[in-house]
Amino acid sequence: MIRTFNHKGLTTFFETGSKAGIQPHHALRLAAMLRRLNETTNAKGMNLPGWGFHPLTANLAGHYSVSVNGNWRMTFTFEGEDAILVDYQDYH
Repeated sequence: MIRTFNHKGLTTFFETGSKAGIQPHHALRLAAMLRRLNETTNAKGMNLPGWGFHPLTANLAGHYSVSVNGNWRMTFTFEGEDAILVDYQDYH
């Protein structure tokens, strides 16, 4: 289950469906990723074909990333069985 977000627009999108704080053309893919993240109990549950799942290093060690589109990624980590610090960013 998703417990915390780092991105206000992603939080609003998850809770209400409002696209105001995200790239609107990312909405369908983000919705699928958020559904899956909310259902899975560990990071490896996000390792689906085409999602580019990988662990991060350096200052984001312990976090994971999935590819939304182009340079846009959704990043997260887990605490127990809950996803935390879920973020949406262009980090390249």
